[in-house]
Amino acid sequence: MTPPGASAPSELGTQTEDPHLQSAPATARSIVGRSPWRLAFERFRRDRLSLVALGVIVVIVLVAIFAPLIAKGTGHGVYTQYPTAGLTPAGLPRPPNAVFPLGTDDLGRTLLVRIAYGARVSLLVGVLATLLTVSIGAALGLVAGYFGRGVDTLIARAVDVMLSIPFLLFAIALASVVSVTPLHLGPFTLGKGVPIVVLVIGIFSWATVARIVRGQVIAIRNREYIEAARALGASSWRIIVFDVLPNVLPTIIVYATLLIPVSIVAEAALSYLGVGIPPPTADWGSMIADAQSYYQQAWWFLTFPSLALLTTTLAFNILGDGVRDAIDPRGTAFKA
Repeated sequence: MTPPGASAPSELGTQTEDPHLQSAPATARSIVGRSPWRLAFERFRRDRLSLVALGVIVVIVLVAIFAPLIAKGTGHGVYTQYPTAGLTPAGLPRPPNAVFPLGTDDLGRTLLVRIAYGARVSLLVGVLATLLTVSIGAALGLVAGYFGRGVDTLIARAVDVMLSIPFLLFAIALASVVSVTPLHLGPFTLGKGVPIVVLVIGIFSWATVARIVRGQVIAIRNREYIEAARALGASSWRIIVFDVLPNVLPTIIVYATLLIPVSIVAEAALSYLGVGIPPPTADWGSMIADAQSYYQQAWWFLTFPSLALLTTTLAFNILGDGVRDAIDPRGTAFKA
């Protein structure tokens, strides 16, 4: 017999719960079911400016890939000079017209084709130099941050030395020396061109990456999951690769996206100064250097290569900011 004031067991089983409480587990499951990378992708997808920048980068990449088709479509080779059709009777570049859509340069070569081929050089140097920089910097930063003590001191002092060297002066000196006497590294011989530019940018850029990664590793090397891995007998290198690296990888990715435009500008600066990509290879930096003597008579010669460089670096910078906000939304307006 049920005591007075008590509910019968059958009544307890048939009581209706609060609808908000019923929906809470489903909502929790939907949040837990999304990985951090999925959440980052959803935040990035809502960033319209970053999507526009990504679209611009895709267009630039396509122009670089299909540069030979552009040359074939216009009927102008990247190195072909047109001393009659491409230059005025006074020997000046031709303005944009039906034959030369973006005009010509000081040697009567079509700017459209040379800008398209220049995109190849800029993107190639930007990506390769960034990969080299991130590889060296991330590896040294992981080792220094995890092992600490003498190893950390040695690598930290090497970082300080690299950051104290003036990049531009030393890069000019090294590229100038290599252009006269090729550099031999085992079976490889580095002369003037893309390889030495990539090497120079990578050598002088890894220190910043190493310092950033080192700081991230120091912050997580004594956390519970690292201690648990040590207690289970995992080796230090296994912990670095499988436990530490995945947690600093978002930082590395963000910095890599921001480093690509820096590498592109560095390559253009070296070529502008005459120690980067040698002529007659199409390069935006050397094209801007050649155009500085004609900016009053041929505005297009300076304007279009400069716009190509500006658009590319701006698009990569905006994309890098969007990736940073998507991966680490703290302090931004994004919500998961």
